[in-house]
Amino acid sequence: MDRPVVYNEDCVRGALARLSDACVDLIVTDPPYGIEGDRLHRHYNRNERFVVDGYVEVERAEYPQFSRDWIAQAERVLRPGGQMYVVSGYTNLYDVLGALRGTSLREVNHLIWKFNFGVYTSKKFVSSHYHILYFAKPGGRRTFNLQARYALDHDAHGGGSMNYRDREDVWVINREYKPGRTKNKNELPHGLLKKMLAYSSNPGDLVCDFFTGGGSTGVVAVGMNRRFVGFEISKAAHRSAVARIEATAPGSMLEAPPPQHVVKNRGKTWTAAEMRRLRERYGDLHARGATQAAIVNALSEEFERGAWAIRKRLREIGR
Repeated sequence: MDRPVVYNEDCVRGALARLSDACVDLIVTDPPYGIEGDRLHRHYNRNERFVVDGYVEVERAEYPQFSRDWIAQAERVLRPGGQMYVVSGYTNLYDVLGALRGTSLREVNHLIWKFNFGVYTSKKFVSSHYHILYFAKPGGRRTFNLQARYALDHDAHGGGSMNYRDREDVWVINREYKPGRTKNKNELPHGLLKKMLAYSSNPGDLVCDFFTGGGSTGVVAVGMNRRFVGFEISKAAHRSAVARIEATAPGSMLEAPPPQHVVKNRGKTWTAAEMRRLRERYGDLHARGATQAAIVNALSEEFERGAWAIRKRLREIGR
């Protein structure tokens, strides 16, 4: 499957007919929320003339079985080690989690996506986040590009590591404001999708979206040189998605990877000799008046280990 393709059909029947077992590397999908999503315009201050019609919602009573059906297919088509990100609101979160936990898939993270333009309320707190359920299929090597966006030694303004901050489990990524442009009913921003694909896939991997909507996942997949297959039951959304994906130049969203910070001894067991030398070297540097941060940096280079490993061992020896 070299060319991106979106099938205008139900994802369960479509997956059974179109996708073989263990053929997909990564699934990124945003299923219907079961909360009258076809009437989302009541909650947003936007011109509905530019919103693609034909959103297909799932009845609340049907949501548990609906979730079990499509997630069973997702489990089947993922390769061992393949991964899946599912974006979910809180209303049917237990149904989605229950379906996921009824499979062999294993939870990697429960992420929170914090965004702007929350649903306005006057008698309760504003809802301005979604859940992202990050699961993987056991039995194979899981792709996680540790330095996909920032090198391990990339310092943030005000101190700290940008790599560490980028990998925290709360993601603050704004929705995209698209005045006067065609949009889907509930569209994921490219920044969110690019982050998922950067960490959890590689060029040439097959990315799948069971609920393609307006095609944002496919656009980003093609733009990052991944292969793509999707399913969308709405005819209007399918037409919009295909047009957007076909208009995307392969590789147009790729960015130069950060220089990789290689830590030679990462994960290796500390020997008794190394621990003795660490104690001695800490004493030498401390006696010279070096700050704790400077000591950690110096020891990290000398022992060819990460700063966190150095700090941990220093705490063990009471330094």
